[in-house]
Amino acid sequence: MVDEDRRSALWRAVADAAGTPGQGTWGRSVCRNCVDILDGIDAATVTLRATASAQDMLGASAEWAGLLEDQQYTLGEGPGIQAFTQGTPVLVDDLPAADSRWPIFAEAAQAAGAAAMFAFPLQLGAIALGTLDLYRRTPGALPAGTVAEAATLADLIALALLARADRAEATGQDWLRRTGSYHDVHIATGILAARHSISLADAFVRLRAHAFGRGASVLDSARDVIARRIDVTEPGE
Repeated sequence: MVDEDRRSALWRAVADAAGTPGQGTWGRSVCRNCVDILDGIDAATVTLRATASAQDMLGASAEWAGLLEDQQYTLGEGPGIQAFTQGTPVLVDDLPAADSRWPIFAEAAQAAGAAAMFAFPLQLGAIALGTLDLYRRTPGALPAGTVAEAATLADLIALALLARADRAEATGQDWLRRTGSYHDVHIATGILAARHSISLADAFVRLRAHAFGRGASVLDSARDVIARRIDVTEPGE
């Protein structure tokens, strides 16, 4: 349990973050505040998730953590995706030892210097928004108190995002950033689906396989499709 004084401090880490909820500046600020306020955490990311093919990273406290978030999206595996799918925290105190669960992601995490990862769903009731993913460079479990605080932070982040969404809907604003986001993936998926007369799901599978095959992110490959620098006619091509 988190007492009221500590909960207030956690809320300030979210409410006092620079920028507007749902925007990149706010996301990065929240992630840095999470690292500052949680013991034993080296990096954090906040990512909106809708489906396996719809993800938008709002912010990361460190570049290497952001790259690992991209890896989860490109590979379609990892603690963050599992936490979002099952709606419960996924706590991995030794990532290299988790290679049987997420073999390619575990290898990517080890190469980036991440030894442990703790993913918490951004969820209020039946509304699931994404995940708060926490990383550390040394293996080991988080103390129970830190786990409780991280789960509370995830709830508060979700609350801030939903409150902003409600205000934006009332005023007709677009509360989510679009420029430079994973919105490009949706556009590229639609282009491939129309071009090759396949479903959106199959188009995304081809895009993801192509990105993995060339060692690129899904986002970069999507932008290449939009710019007509590449075409993806078969998975992995």
